[in-house]
Amino acid sequence: MKKISNNFKQQLGAWGERQAEAYLIDHGLELLERNFRTSYGEIDLVMLQEDQLVFVEVKTRSNDAFGLPEESVTERKKEHLLQSAQQYLEDHPDSQLDWRIDVVSIRKKAGNDPVEIVWFENALA
Repeated sequence: MKKISNNFKQQLGAWGERQAEAYLIDHGLELLERNFRTSYGEIDLVMLQEDQLVFVEVKTRSNDAFGLPEESVTERKKEHLLQSAQQYLEDHPDSQLDWRIDVVSIRKKAGNDPVEIVWFENALA
């Protein structure tokens, strides 16, 4: 199996995050922050939906060789997402909103096929 370069993965990930951001904005969410870094990891997007904070993990794949994008959100990744969300809340004590963690799965198709986007709301519930 051909090894995928880190540069390609980073570019694909950044592209997927832009796709997810545009999709969520089109669905009424407001972007608050991109790539919020903590000692536990990174939150790809922090968004606001009405009166709820939404922490978004974006997973992007260019093919199905390693499974569906959402399948890469492991138990360890879920734990890191939860810890990162809690860090965000500690860093923003003025934000007394309800919150949740969503996952957006992006599948980049070959050629001119449309991008497939699946939004899993409250993915860690």
